[in-house]
Amino acid sequence: MSQILVVVDGAVAKPALELVTIARRLGEPVAVVLGAGGEDAAAALGEYGAVKVLTADDPALGEFLVSPKVDAVAAAVESVQPAAVIFGSSLEGKEVAARLAVRIGSGLITDAVDVQPGDEGPVTTQSVFAGNWTVRSTVGHGTPVITVKANAAAPEPAPATPTVEALTFTVADSSKGARITKSEPKQASGRPELTEAAIVVSGGRGTGGDFGPVEELADSLGAAVGASRAAVDSGWYPHSYQVGQTGKTVSPQLYIAAGISGAIQHRAGMQTSKAIVAVNKDPEAPIFALADLGIVGDLHTVLPAVTAAVKAQKG
Repeated sequence: MSQILVVVDGAVAKPALELVTIARRLGEPVAVVLGAGGEDAAAALGEYGAVKVLTADDPALGEFLVSPKVDAVAAAVESVQPAAVIFGSSLEGKEVAARLAVRIGSGLITDAVDVQPGDEGPVTTQSVFAGNWTVRSTVGHGTPVITVKANAAAPEPAPATPTVEALTFTVADSSKGARITKSEPKQASGRPELTEAAIVVSGGRGTGGDFGPVEELADSLGAAVGASRAAVDSGWYPHSYQVGQTGKTVSPQLYIAAGISGAIQHRAGMQTSKAIVAVNKDPEAPIFALADLGIVGDLHTVLPAVTAAVKAQKG
């Protein structure tokens, strides 16, 4: 059976387990873990079917920008000779994937929302042109390099006992041109990361700047909070929480749009969500054309009622 290389950057989180689950559809998952803690990660990855874990730990991975990671993954590709390489669709994941594809002379597909086996290699599904089209693609040259959005698959356990090997690789001098001089960890909010969350509650112009009901519902559901461009441009919420074509793209199991009209730039960032609930006072709001469930009403009345119902169900 062919081997599929899964790139895990740092600690093992839910998106990494999703990638291993997807890799099992295509062949035998082999994970390469970038950074310290590779041996500890092996047990978690093995629970979801990884048959081998390559550990790639070098100070340069954290001291410089992405090029040393490309060196490590390229060495893993040379060692494993995989049928495909799969990354998460983070900003850094896509950059490393693109650089790798150029280096090994292969085709690249980004932001896949599904990956299935095909007669001529993995078949990916993407939402393109601001979400107006769904396309299925394959890579016609070289080893397919694919980045996959979070929540594209539910992690499915398939316990295995992976072998653990230290990956031998060299960081080229040319990869050390841009050094990281300072970094500050993102302040913890207690909520899941927006692009990885299974549930997202977003607020827009209809909040009037009061995101309290949005945050309270999100916290009751264990969800992330998002915002529309209108809310961000008004200074009501930080730009890092913006969902849309000029913000972040999300694909959760459930997306709740509160007080958001549904302009095309916002839809481009969330319409691959598995289920969409819209709350808006305007019955003609474009978001309702996209919603699986639409509620015509004031979010300041609807959201607190839903929050109370959720808390009552939890007891």
